[in-house]
Amino acid sequence: MGNFLAGKVVAVTGAGRGIGRAVALASAAAGAKVVVNDYGVSVAGGEPGGEVAAEVVEEIGAAGGSAVAVADDISTMAGGQRVVDTALREFGRIDGVVCVAGILRERMLFNMSEEEWDPVIATHLKGTFTVFRAASAVMRKQGAGTLIGFTSGNHQGSVSQANYSAAKGGIISLVRSAALGLHKYGVTANAVAPVARTRMSANVPVELTEIGEPEDVAALVVYLLSERAKEAGVTGQVYTVAGPKIAVWAQPRELRAGYAEGGAWTPERIAEFLPGAVGVDPMPLLGAVGEMARAAGEGRRPNG
Repeated sequence: MGNFLAGKVVAVTGAGRGIGRAVALASAAAGAKVVVNDYGVSVAGGEPGGEVAAEVVEEIGAAGGSAVAVADDISTMAGGQRVVDTALREFGRIDGVVCVAGILRERMLFNMSEEEWDPVIATHLKGTFTVFRAASAVMRKQGAGTLIGFTSGNHQGSVSQANYSAAKGGIISLVRSAALGLHKYGVTANAVAPVARTRMSANVPVELTEIGEPEDVAALVVYLLSERAKEAGVTGQVYTVAGPKIAVWAQPRELRAGYAEGGAWTPERIAEFLPGAVGVDPMPLLGAVGEMARAAGEGRRPNG
C-alpha cells in the first residue's frame, strides 16, 4: 500500500464496476481505508445485487488493504446516510466521499416518460446529495474533508439524454455550492467529468477521439482526495480527464451586457439591440448534432 492517502477513510459510490471500482482500488492502494458502495444494478438501473461491492472489498483485502461493502441504494436519504455511518462505525471517521454511481435511460425529450426521468435524476443528482449531506455534517465537525461529485461533458446538453444532462449539470452546481458553503469549515468540493471506457461510454453515439481508462480517472480522484490538493486550494472546480489529458472547465460568468437607455426595455428595442450588442455565445454541440445526422444518413459513426 502507498501513503498518498495514508490514514484517510474514503467512501466511493458506484464502486463495483468501471470508474468507481478503479477509484476504490486506487484509494486503497494509496493507503486509504475504503467503503465500497454499489447497489449492483444494470446500466438502466434494474436487477440490483450486492455481490459486485463485496468482490471489490475482497480484491482490496487480497492486496493488503482495508475495505467494507455497503450495497445500499444511495438515491434514498437512508442509503446515503448508511454509507457514511458505515465509515464511522468501521473506521471511526470519514475524510472523503466520491459519488460515481449512475444509470442511463435514453429517450428523446418529447418521448421521455416520468419513469425515465425520475430514476436518472434520483441516482445521479439526489444520490450525490444524500452522500454529500451525510458526509458534510461529519466533516464540518472534523474541520476537514473532501467531497467529489461525478459530472460529464454532457452537462452542456445532449440530444437524447436530457435527464442525464440535467442531473450532471445539477451536480456541478451542487459541488460549487458545497465548496462555497463548506470552505470556512476546511472542507473542499470538486467535480470530475471523465472520458473513459466503461459500460456507459460504450453506448456513446460518436467516435471519441480523446478517451482513456478508468485508472486514468482514479489517479486524478486520488489527488483531489489528498492533502496536496487541499494545500493547493483546489475547490469548486470541474476537471475533465481523458487518457493523458487533464482540463479544467470555466467558471460561469457573464460574457457581454447591454443597458437600455432610460432603464426600460420593450420587445421591439430588444429585437433591435440584442443581436448586435449582446449577441449569442455559440453552442459548439449544434455543429456536432449536424455531423451526427449526416453520419447516420451515410451509415457511419461520427467523430466526437
